[in-house]
Amino acid sequence: MSRSAHPAGPRHADVLPEGHYSAPADDLNVLDPKVWAQTVTRTEDGSVSVGGIDVSTLAEQFGTPAYFVDETDFRARARAWRTAFGHDADVFYAGKAFLSRAVVRWLHEEGLNLDVCSGGELATALSAGMPADRIAFHGNNKSVAEITRAVEAGVGRIVLDSFQEIVRVAHIAQSLGRRQRVQIRVTVGVEAHTHEFIATAHEDQKFGIALADGQAAEAVRRALALDGLEVIGIHSHIGSQIFDMAGFEVAARRVVSLLAAIRDEHGIELPEIDLGGGLGIAYTSDDDPREPHEIAKALGEIVTRECEAAKLRTPRISVEPGRAIVGPTAFTLYEVGTIKPLEGLRTYVSVDGGMSDNIRTALYDAEYSVALVSRTSDAEPMLVRVVGKHCESGDIVVKDAFLPSDLAPGDLIAVPATGAYCRSMASNYNHALRPPVVAVRDGEARVIVRRETEEDLLRLDVG
Repeated sequence: MSRSAHPAGPRHADVLPEGHYSAPADDLNVLDPKVWAQTVTRTEDGSVSVGGIDVSTLAEQFGTPAYFVDETDFRARARAWRTAFGHDADVFYAGKAFLSRAVVRWLHEEGLNLDVCSGGELATALSAGMPADRIAFHGNNKSVAEITRAVEAGVGRIVLDSFQEIVRVAHIAQSLGRRQRVQIRVTVGVEAHTHEFIATAHEDQKFGIALADGQAAEAVRRALALDGLEVIGIHSHIGSQIFDMAGFEVAARRVVSLLAAIRDEHGIELPEIDLGGGLGIAYTSDDDPREPHEIAKALGEIVTRECEAAKLRTPRISVEPGRAIVGPTAFTLYEVGTIKPLEGLRTYVSVDGGMSDNIRTALYDAEYSVALVSRTSDAEPMLVRVVGKHCESGDIVVKDAFLPSDLAPGDLIAVPATGAYCRSMASNYNHALRPPVVAVRDGEARVIVRRETEEDLLRLDVG
């Protein structure tokens, strides 16, 4: 690989343009363990390894761009959530974050349940051997075919998201001679401190049935009256990438109030509540996520306290971590191509991927870290914007970060914390080929989702 220097953009000592970025670390060669997977380390020659394999070796074998998942880290995080909540609660991994048959098998082996929100996710779960009774089926507009398949498979719960869906699921279950276990998703009117596109518990959005004006109580009333349904609880999800537990406290209080109202009206105490997921991870060193045991303790105390005040038995709690498990376990590896310094602004570093493999920066204004991983460098830091190769000015991978000023075409750089939503939301924009997902563990690497080929693209083009 080329290691020659190029005309550098603004350096650390220069006056930097206004923008949202952290100051450069004292040593750009140091990898912050907060944002990198468990087995990611610098080797003696200065390059980075994961699971005991050098990234240059991985790039030669699997190409770039590519997602690399630290399987050891994934399993450890899954176990940490399972252990934190114990046997009196349920942990449902949110498959929308990233799902493959290998991941389903890992979850099964580590004792987690699985939350799916489409027929495709359900098919993946069943094909990989996840027991149907450990699957929850979500979504705001499930089709008749999806509901039918879920009921036929015997999924453990369907989360009802509308008045129409209450009737639809009941009718399908009854026609199949089943009594389907369901939860009712309510919007509790909590404004989570997150991006508006991933805040999901305020009234003005597409998910759930509002507590306001008695709609949620009426939904419970209707569901309890239908023979095809067994109402087992209430579901609440306030958003994603949340660090502040205050929103969960308000949500739990309002859900417990609904449980008390149900008891008073119907003489029953629903046995479960699901408080959703949405707990944040560290994308940059500035982020400070909570550990699973802290979250479990806080949620348990909140629910117990509110139930005691309402004179209710404490229901079984469910949570749905997705990003919090898979997000930190993976990084995306890129090769540097064009480097374009803009005097007085920043240096644009183009890589061989972009918004087709990570749309989150363009969609949510998400922030990421980045590091030179094929070698170390003692060069001064320069302010960079890492961009992709697509025909869009918004094709940005990392908005503002610092990389060594001797960065050169052919170098390998990596963006950590890309395990969640990057491959799941990947596209073929500009007819890009979606990257592979490679699991690395104990010195072995294997493809769990293969790289797309041009033949894959042309196979679907029947015109």
